[in-house]
This record gives sequence, structure tokens and C-alpha cells, in this order.
Amino acid sequence: MKGKNSDVIDLIPRLFALASKLEGEGQYNNAKLVRSAADSISRRAGFDISFPSDYAALAVEMNDVIEILSGMKVSPELINTMKSGSRAMAERRLPLINETPNPYVCRHCGHLTFKPPAENCPQCLAQPGTFQKFMPVYWLDNFDPSQALDHLRRTPIKLAEIIDNLSAGDMNQMPPDGGWNIRNAVSHIRDAQGVLEFRLGLMVEEDNPQLESKAVFEWAAEEADRPPDTLEIFDAYNQSRQRTISILEGLPLNDWRRKGQHEEFGSVTIAQQASYFATHELTHFPQILALI
Repeated sequence: MKGKNSDVIDLIPRLFALASKLEGEGQYNNAKLVRSAADSISRRAGFDISFPSDYAALAVEMNDVIEILSGMKVSPELINTMKSGSRAMAERRLPLINETPNPYVCRHCGHLTFKPPAENCPQCLAQPGTFQKFMPVYWLDNFDPSQALDHLRRTPIKLAEIIDNLSAGDMNQMPPDGGWNIRNAVSHIRDAQGVLEFRLGLMVEEDNPQLESKAVFEWAAEEADRPPDTLEIFDAYNQSRQRTISILEGLPLNDWRRKGQHEEFGSVTIAQQASYFATHELTHFPQILALI
């Protein structure tokens, strides 16, 4: 009798094959359910797998995966690009878009390319517009301008409600796993907001400016130039956020399409940057609530 893991491994490709056939027959609603099942099962299978958080250790894990993939029918270009990304991580830096471009995968046969498809798939002749583009983060297009603005307005209010009744000791208490405390998380949200305000200014004032990649995650535990009190850090965040909202509220809708060239993500618009940072904050709320 097959084990549970074998059942999952056998079922995933069957689900994708069924979804493609359903789409070919015009059964789009059934196809979406089957594809969602494949995605859900894959994510559930990976949810309990624990990996280290150290860059060097993660690079080792990634190299192990690369070695396994090298023995499978995987694009050699993908393998080489993954190696570039792993080297960057081992060097304790973020891989940039020129090293790790966005992949495009044929949703029908799985053919992978790093160039925006301009012709039919060389394996199954699927149309170029049917390829799926894999972006660095899913939330670049998570919100439209009005939704992004709404979240950018509401997040400081929600965060204030969470931390207003906490003592300095509560916010400075280190968790058992040695990760961030509440002060670190609030500092990180403040740092990210500072990056958004700076980039927004560039993209409003300049045509297609260069947007430098920032390792904001690494700043959270740095205490240099930070106010001594977490509530003061929050106040600095809130003041910066109100300036950002003021700029965005006065921006003509067409200007939300103004672009910048991000070192890590490639070409991005003001709308995508607003969506990115609005969603990014929401990902840290469960973290803060768990620490409380």
C-alpha cells in the first residue's frame, strides 16, 4: 500500500493534467477547483517542514534542492538561475532581477522560459498569452489604487490599537525562539514605510527612476538612530504614512502608472509599490499578535 507522501506525489500531476483538460473543454470553473486543490495540497504538505533562518544554512538547503532538480526534467536555465540566487544568498545579499529574472511557465505542458513569451510554446504550441508569470511577490498587484489607499490609511489605526495598552517591557520582551520582539516588528514597519515614502517621491518627480533594493528586514534589530521608546517609533511611522497618503490622494489616477526600475523586482509602478507595502504590513500583524 502506498504511503501518504506517495499518494500526494502521484496526485499533484494528475490534478494539473485534469485541470488542463477541463480548460480545453471550456470547463473553467471546474478547472479552477482542481488547480486550487493541487495548490492547497502542495502548500499543506510543505507547511510543517521546518527550515533554518540563517542565510548560509538556507543556501545549503537550496543547493540540495538544485541537485535533486538537476536529475529531473527541469530547465537547465532554471537550474543555473537558481544557482545564481543561491550564491547571492550565501554572500548574504539579495539576488537582483538581472541575476534572477521572472520565469514564465506554460500552464499546459510546463515548459519554462525566462524571456517574455512572444511565440507559441515550442513543446505544445500553447499561445504565449497563456504562460504564467512568476513574480517575486504575489502582492505587487494585490490591491487597486483605492484599495491600497484604504489599507494605508487604516493600518496605523489598527497598529495603534494593538500597542497602545502595552508596556515598554511587553514590547521589548524577546520571544523564546530568539526572533523579533514587538519593538523590532514596529521598527521594521516604520523602516518599510520610510522606503515607500522615499520611492514615491522619486517616482513622482522623475521619469522611470532607479529604485535601489533595500534589505529592510535586516534593519529591524538595529538600534542606531532609533527613538528609545516604541511608541515614538510608531509616531515617526505614522507621520511618514500621513505624508505618503497626502501625496497619493493628490495623484491623478493615470500617474499611479508611473514606473521605476527596481533592482530586485524589475519594472514597477506607483500602484504596485502602494499595493506591495500595504499588503506587506498586513503580513506582520499575525506576528505581533502572536508575540502578545
